[in-house]
Amino acid sequence: MPIEITMPRLSDTMEQGTVIKWNVSEGAEVTAGDMLADIETDKATMELQAYDDGVLAKIVAGEGDTVDVGAVIAVLAEEGEDVSEAAASAGSGAASSKSKSAGSSDESGGSDSGSSTAVMDPPKSAPAPSTNGSTAGTGERVFASPLAKKIADETGVDLGSLTGSGPSGRIVKADVEAAASGATAGVSTGGGTSAAPPMMPTENATLEARSVELSNMRRTIAKRLVESKTTVPHYQVTVSVDMEPLMALRGSLNEQLSSQGVKLSVNDFLVRACALAMHQHPHVNGRWNESSIEISGDVNVGVAISLPEEKGGGLVVATIRHADRIGLRQISSETKRLAKKARERGLTVEEMADSTFTISNLGMFGVDHFNAIVNPPNVAILAVGASIEQPVVKDGELAVGHRMAMTMSSDHRVIDGAMAAAYLSTLKGLLEAPATLLV
Repeated sequence: MPIEITMPRLSDTMEQGTVIKWNVSEGAEVTAGDMLADIETDKATMELQAYDDGVLAKIVAGEGDTVDVGAVIAVLAEEGEDVSEAAASAGSGAASSKSKSAGSSDESGGSDSGSSTAVMDPPKSAPAPSTNGSTAGTGERVFASPLAKKIADETGVDLGSLTGSGPSGRIVKADVEAAASGATAGVSTGGGTSAAPPMMPTENATLEARSVELSNMRRTIAKRLVESKTTVPHYQVTVSVDMEPLMALRGSLNEQLSSQGVKLSVNDFLVRACALAMHQHPHVNGRWNESSIEISGDVNVGVAISLPEEKGGGLVVATIRHADRIGLRQISSETKRLAKKARERGLTVEEMADSTFTISNLGMFGVDHFNAIVNPPNVAILAVGASIEQPVVKDGELAVGHRMAMTMSSDHRVIDGAMAAAYLSTLKGLLEAPATLLV
């Protein structure tokens, strides 16, 4: 009997998913555990895993199609089953349920809510060759970001003639711009992504007006931020930290660990310090629950990671679990692993779940101070600026030192001003006496 592969619910808030890329083709043998496709959810791009052995008889949802959770996206023929008969079954059942693009609404009220495997129409035959659409001249679908397609439409670049430099060969903005200018920069050479040359403005240049299509992730980010700002009573408290001791310790440790390939960042020390400070200020590690304040026994620090434009942009929050129980080296390696995976393949729901506090660090961009929005169900988020060399007063005399501003945004229902000030005082003390973070 044919096995229907449906759009899975890969996050707790996911309602639709977009097929970014199929990693197997029709007729290919599939083994349980194989990664069938890359799926863009409302939070990240994730891998779709096969749970059965068989032959991929039919791909129902093509690359770029957005379908509801539970809709059939492919059909698998079991061992010994006729592949053509399994493929033919893809159009049966609720075949009238159509795929909806992100942000569109179903005028007729949608599919029957009682059906758990609503099947969308099989993809129509490929359109005629186009120089600026999403299909190549051969009729094959082109794997390109929405922004790349938009720019191709405006410049007349044939997407089918390009080799993408993005993840899994996806055509990105830089590839189209390079083709439009007649350059070769940005074309994949098999060794990663090559950046397009900077576009220098001319004397009379004007900024081009265009519409940028929203990804599922960007829609969800927008929705959650509005909900947070309108339902959580935010306030901010800022402290300035003397970074001289930490910078000296970090430099010494990195020199000793360089032969082992370990390089600790300021953020690694921050994660450790924030986690340890929770033991003295447990409300900061809590959540609002209408009738009670729930204090978590686990300290899981979320680290905000920016995504490249070809992955939809925006931020994801990776979770460093039990950050109060692990050392700086483990925090460093786990943060690097999650950041790399987030930007290349996407994080799993598990890797983004259960954070109890969040750190957003823009110091690497030279930002000295900013406010962040609380990431529910967390009740606080720490916005970290750069460590800046500036005049300071030491022992009554003017000297040069390094200072770093940290601003904590808090949910006033759980953390009042005195609590926030006390937590930041403890955090400041840990960072200014960083040897305590090693034990």
